[in-house]
Amino acid sequence: MEPRISLITLGVADLATTRRFYLDGLGWEPEVDVADEVVMIRVGERLLLSLWDLEAFAAEVGDVRRGPGVVPITLAHNVATAPEVDEVLATARRAGADSVGAAAWRDWGGYSGYFADPDGYRWEIAYNPGPIADLVLG
Repeated sequence: MEPRISLITLGVADLATTRRFYLDGLGWEPEVDVADEVVMIRVGERLLLSLWDLEAFAAEVGDVRRGPGVVPITLAHNVATAPEVDEVLATARRAGADSVGAAAWRDWGGYSGYFADPDGYRWEIAYNPGPIADLVLG
């Protein structure tokens, strides 16, 4: 098996709210948009973010774990400069995102902050100078 991710699928409680956040709020374009089922957005050359109605998600993959705390996953969006981190975080807040971590200079040498989408999935917006930036920004 070659190391590759084709889709990242997030089960979402209210697909209409999630659609508004990502499409209208962040300005992303859908590749696939099936009302009341799924929205798929191209987020990389060969990578789709799939936002799937939670009931349909659970029916196919199994019971969804629930409880307090944060889901143990983050999604990262890297940018080329520190000011871009602040710009993207502001865009997300205008779209209705909860700010869960103000942007700050990190011990690892970069600058990042976090927001939560309507289902609480955490997005890290990061300026990561050095070899990681070369890998993800080209």
